[in-house]
Amino acid sequence: MTQRAIVVDDSSFQRNIVSNTIGNWFDVVGTAKNGKEAIEVFEAKRPDVITMDIMMPELNGIESLRRIKSRSPETTIVMVTSVSQNEKMREAARAGADGYVTKPVDTEALREEFDDVLDFPVTR
Repeated sequence: MTQRAIVVDDSSFQRNIVSNTIGNWFDVVGTAKNGKEAIEVFEAKRPDVITMDIMMPELNGIESLRRIKSRSPETTIVMVTSVSQNEKMREAARAGADGYVTKPVDTEALREEFDDVLDFPVTR
C-alpha cells in the first residue's frame, strides 16, 4: 500500500518541487502554505508522511510539528529548511522531527533521508 503524504511550504515553487519529487514515492494527498493549514490538511487527510518547512507565516513549522506529533506520533515528519538555520533544526529535532533536508532540495538527498527514517527504502 502506498503511503500518503502532504507537503508544507510557504513557497509555491518549493511545494511544487517537493510534491513532484516525492510523488514518485508517495501518494501526495495535499499541500499547505503555512503551519495552520498544515494542521487542517493533516486532520482532513491523515497522511503517513509530511515534509514541513520551518519558517512560515501564521504558524511556523516547529509549532506545527509539535501539534501534529502530539496527535499522531507515528506520522513521519521530515523538515525542509535552509542551511543557515542550524539552531532551528536542533529545535525541530527536540520537538520530534524524524529527519531533515536542506534547501535547495536535492532529489537524492531527500530520497536518502526517507530511506533512513522509514522502515523501507523508497523506490527510485
